[in-house]
Amino acid sequence: MEIKQASFLKSSAAVGQCPKPNKPEYAFIGRSNVGKSSLINKICQRKSLAKISSTPGKTQLINHFFINKDEWYLVDLPGFGYAKVSKTLRSSFSKIITDYIKNRENLMCLFVLIDSRIPMQKIDLDFMNLMLEEGNPIAIVFTKTDKLNKEEYASNMKAYEEKLLEYWEELPPVFYTSSKNGEGTKEILDFIDRINQSY
Repeated sequence: MEIKQASFLKSSAAVGQCPKPNKPEYAFIGRSNVGKSSLINKICQRKSLAKISSTPGKTQLINHFFINKDEWYLVDLPGFGYAKVSKTLRSSFSKIITDYIKNRENLMCLFVLIDSRIPMQKIDLDFMNLMLEEGNPIAIVFTKTDKLNKEEYASNMKAYEEKLLEYWEELPPVFYTSSKNGEGTKEILDFIDRINQSY
């Protein structure tokens, strides 16, 4: 798939404010500072489509983008797990995210972003387990792979796989990405394209 057009549509504070669920939709989520906005911009080949901030926890709304005019929606969800965000905000993030995932009927896949440089975090594992238990389709996206050397990369990915298979019989789709060199973006778009063709 080639993205020829990508544009911001709207921000919503609740799932009921989201656009009509009449197109396939793909959402990106992860802990704050995982590189979500940078990856979205790289996938769409736009420098500032998703807002990048030096302040973790900046995305606080459900942000919808039109892709290829009106073929499908890309969604930037609030991050989770950032300690310096107030408890009130963290609670609202949780409700926004939970309501969206449970009630957005056209959500085809939730891409869960994980920083490839650090060991598995309990919050990531708990979130993915909850999604799978509730039957929500997810894919794992490892970010910032360009910041690892070959030995670190191989070691970290093996450790992640072994840890996840302690809980799951098989892994969901997995992508290895870099917003710097573009690794993994074609694979994500091809994956979305295959799903769209059966929508």
